[in-house]
Order: sequence, then structure tokens, then C-alpha cells
Amino acid sequence: MRDRASSERYTCGVSLAWSNIAIMMNITVIHSKSVAIEKMEERDGWAISEFRLPITGATGSSTTVFHSTFRPGSTHAKHLHHKSDEVAIYLSGNGVVGQGESRAEVSAGHCRLMPKGSIHFFYNETENMDASVIGFYVNATSVADTGYKFCGMVTSEDLTQARDGLDEGILIHFKDAIKVENGLPASWKRLEVRAPIGIHNGSYNSLLHITMPPGCSTGEFQFNSTEAIYYVDSGKGNISELAHSKNIAHDSFAFVPAGITHNLKNTGNRNLRIYLFLTGAGSLEEAGHVVETMKISVLSDQRPS
Repeated sequence: MRDRASSERYTCGVSLAWSNIAIMMNITVIHSKSVAIEKMEERDGWAISEFRLPITGATGSSTTVFHSTFRPGSTHAKHLHHKSDEVAIYLSGNGVVGQGESRAEVSAGHCRLMPKGSIHFFYNETENMDASVIGFYVNATSVADTGYKFCGMVTSEDLTQARDGLDEGILIHFKDAIKVENGLPASWKRLEVRAPIGIHNGSYNSLLHITMPPGCSTGEFQFNSTEAIYYVDSGKGNISELAHSKNIAHDSFAFVPAGITHNLKNTGNRNLRIYLFLTGAGSLEEAGHVVETMKISVLSDQRPS
């Protein structure tokens, strides 16, 4: 697999040549398009138009994050992961997914958990647009670390089979997910927090969807027992740690190690919509609670002149 393209890193106001990543002390922020496209073998089932790895073990994460683009008619063929659960979020387009012998349709906003050891696939049926999918290989620092195994091509019979739901894992649209209302700090009361995946539906990891109104801020908080991975689905804002702030926008990721105090703020004029993945915590409570701390004045982290 290819190394990421060269760029610059900014740490405490100092520019360091490294990769297309901006690091503010402990928080890593990266835009998916700044990451090199991986060279994946079609003979192993990777008939994906673009496959990128914004966050891996090299970032310091215990979970690998992928960003996939599927041209019309492209697919990730039948495969499984012996060592890792996979969580996917379908961002655009529509298609058919398989899990074992069951089939279902997915579209933008669907969230899915594929248990380790279970054969699964995705086929993009959209005729005139790409399908975008992001996902998480849980507790795997690379694709190889998932125990990936190719299990066969997707056939016409797979695509014409009844699509009446999946027999394994979890498939839910974020709009149908439960609202999280208990245990939220005061500064989160204006946020809409939904939990598509978590301990309530059988997962020991959690996926949350957060909607933040314009001008809203979370206040300073931290997760004591889990690392956090954010993905910006729409809108713009910033994520800050201590006196450093970095802009986030559509298609950007942020990785925050456990125990790091940080703040999210919507700096745009429309809702900021974010997915949050918590590794090893089935809920906000299991993440070590959301702890508000003393507010610190935030200065914008700019390129040195």
C-alpha cells in the first residue's frame, strides 16, 4: 500500500514536513481527499474505484478508518474479516448489501455493523452518481490486521435475491436511531445526538450521529476510557485542544486519543452534522462519561508566516 502524499504538520505553531495531516498536540485532523489512494487488488475482491485510509495505527489509532468511492456498478465483493468487526456508514448513492445469505438495500444515512467472521459485500446500483462509504475496522491497525479473506464474486443471483433485511449484524438509518438524552452535559442540550449503533443493539463499540446548530459549542470535554474518531458529514466548524484550534469541514476526520480534553464548535450558518465512533465503548457512559472542564480561550492555528 502507498504512503500518504507529503505535506506539512503544525504542532504548537511549528511547521514540520510529514504528511497531509495537521496535528494539534494530540488531535489529528485530516481531509479524506488529501490521503493517497491505496492500490488494492481486484482479484481479491477490491473492485472499488477509490479506497483511502485516513486513519490507521500509524496515526496512533487502534482502529483503521477507510473512505471508499464506488463508481456506478462497482462493488466490494464477498469477503470477511477474521479478527475485526467492521462498521460502515453509507454517505451517498444506493445499493445492495449482503450479509451471509441475506440481502438488503442501503442509501445515504444507513449505518451498518458487520461482525467478524461473517461474509458480506456491497454493490453500487446508482446509475448516475458515485456511492461514498466510510467505515471502521475495529481494533485493527491496518487492513491486513483485520484478517481479511476474499470469499467470491457477487453474482446476478445475489443482486436479484429478495432484499428483506439482514440476518446478521446491524443495519439502521441514523434518522431511525434512538435519541441520546440522559447523561448529556448542559452544553450538549442544544445538540441532537442519536445512537445508530451501541450497547443498546448489541455492539461493544458505538456510533453516534450529532447535529449541532449554528453558533453552538460543546464546551470542553473528554472521553476517559476510549479514543474518539469524528467524521464531518456536512457543515463546518472547528475542533480545539487547549489554545489550538483546527478547522473541520465536509469529508474531514479528527482522531482524539483517550483522555484528551477538546471542544467542538459550529462556525457555519447551517447545521454541523458529525458522526462519532467510540472504540471499545458501547455508549457515552461507557466512554468514561463526557466531562466538562474549565473553558479555555481558543486561538486559531494558522500557518506560520
